[in-house]
Amino acid sequence: MTTRPRGFIVVTGSELVRGERRDLNGPFLATELLRHGVEPARISIVGDREEELSHALAEGFGAADLCVVSGGLGPTHDDRTVELVARAAGVGLRLDEELYEQIGGVSRRFADRLGRPYADFEAGVRKQATIPEGAHSLGLAGTAPGLVLEDGNTVVVVLPGPPAELQRLWETALESEPVRRVLARGRPPELRQLRFFGASESTVARALADAGGDGDGVEATICARDFEIHVDLVVEPGAEARADELMGELVAPLERYLFSRDQRPIEELVLGLCRARGLTLGAAESCTGGMVAERLTSVPGSSDVFVGAVVAYADGVKARELDVPPEVLSRHGAVSAEAAAAMAVGARKRLRAEVSVAVTGIAGPGGGSDEKPVGLVFLHAEGPEGSRSADFVFPGDRNSIRRRATVTALHLVRRLLQQTRDESA
Repeated sequence: MTTRPRGFIVVTGSELVRGERRDLNGPFLATELLRHGVEPARISIVGDREEELSHALAEGFGAADLCVVSGGLGPTHDDRTVELVARAAGVGLRLDEELYEQIGGVSRRFADRLGRPYADFEAGVRKQATIPEGAHSLGLAGTAPGLVLEDGNTVVVVLPGPPAELQRLWETALESEPVRRVLARGRPPELRQLRFFGASESTVARALADAGGDGDGVEATICARDFEIHVDLVVEPGAEARADELMGELVAPLERYLFSRDQRPIEELVLGLCRARGLTLGAAESCTGGMVAERLTSVPGSSDVFVGAVVAYADGVKARELDVPPEVLSRHGAVSAEAAAAMAVGARKRLRAEVSVAVTGIAGPGGGSDEKPVGLVFLHAEGPEGSRSADFVFPGDRNSIRRRATVTALHLVRRLLQQTRDESA
């Protein structure tokens, strides 16, 4: 088994601990560490209280080769990271004159825009420019400096909390000499991913066990994500043949559920299928409220395929904007296979798209009945060479139902395009 340098990640912010915001930095940093050959041993999410952050830092400094800390670099009283990093390393603090000038320049411009005196900001500038003895600046993101510090056998990287700022300074940290020394001891594994849709997590787990399971330099994890099942393989150097064998035996009984052998998400695959055939795509959404459009437009360059969506939540909008016949709504209801089909046809016409997908359902928590329970969703995809329909009763709360309906709508388009492509081949 490959022995890698150990990495600890400490993410600070009371708003994260309280659940007011979701942590994005921990997963990003863990992925980055492994990609560079450092084993991410732990992610600790702690609030801004002194004792909690001190404990997490002491643990990271004592057991990690590389400890990355995010957050708590601002000018306010509860931004304690720099002070506590210095204490954990057993060093004092110093005012970095160059940082003082840089942060001061940013703050002066900000003060001018607000029409406020710079004196209102000076104390915060001094606080942010005060860094541990022996630390080196990685530059600024806003007014927060990134820092790198060596504490015995541990290299400590301190980064700002906003994800965009953290990611920008992380690239600089990777080029710093202390971090490069740690990375030089790492052996990056190969990362492989299989994505399935339509198979249960237990079915995939059984197929993995029948294929011999992981081990011998291959670590496999199975994760269910909104009706998709992702199998991630971490392949140590020298275990490539074992990984090939495992993948082949795992995929064989699940071939019809496999939709990706790489990390491309379903929205990117759908856009690629449309692009390959010169087709444009539109959507009609009721219960998902624009989530299908959001997934598609999250992909850079999607505008050459995706033309838009009609969010038709009310029956009147379905009739007026999508030409859903009033008799369909009165006879079958807005949540019905007939309404979904009419919405898809209307979206193609209204948006002038060659392919469309429609979603209508009951996301809850109210609005359900014995005949049409909460979680019931009807989907319809329409193209120039055919159509596909589906209906499901999705479990979960309102957010889960909407997410699962969104993912299923995209897979319905994929299956429609692959079906018509195979038939014309």
